Amino acid sequence: MPDILRFAMVAVVAAASAVGSAEAVVLLADQHPGALRAATAETAPVRSAVAPTPVLQGGAVMKAGDGHFWAEGEVNGGRVRFLVDTGATAVALTPEDAQRLGIDLQGLRYGYTVVTAGGRARAASVKLASVSVAGARLTDVDALVIEKGLDASLLGMSYLGRLSSFQATRQALFLRP
Repeated sequence: MPDILRFAMVAVVAAASAVGSAEAVVLLADQHPGALRAATAETAPVRSAVAPTPVLQGGAVMKAGDGHFWAEGEVNGGRVRFLVDTGATAVALTPEDAQRLGIDLQGLRYGYTVVTAGGRARAASVKLASVSVAGARLTDVDALVIEKGLDASLLGMSYLGRLSSFQATRQALFLRP
């Protein structure tokens, strides 16, 4: 099996897992608002899978109220809101984010079949000229555009693994180029 196919399959399975976990947390919070208080730093119940964008403080990505790290990134000069996912092998873009970044969806070669939380989907490999999050800028980042099944773009290990370091604390994620 070619490496890129293995890469695509692992990335999408990780993405589906992250999205599924986030949805499960939201369901639990909606049904039992007090259940998550001991497990998170936040005391307010989670009401939506789409968390408000956390404020960057000193180059760090702050943990959102849903317990996840949501990061505003600059990709190829455009803005993308990412769910940080260390379990995702690659940066994975929704079609909407890819299109907003100027990627021609019709011109992509969707040569891979992947499994997401929404079922099977096609994926296309792309190279991002630059990705910058919290001041940590990298060039030539491998990514996938997932045709269907992702609720949010994922900041995966094709970006995170190339940093000199990243550290997650209870409240913040620190990225170092």
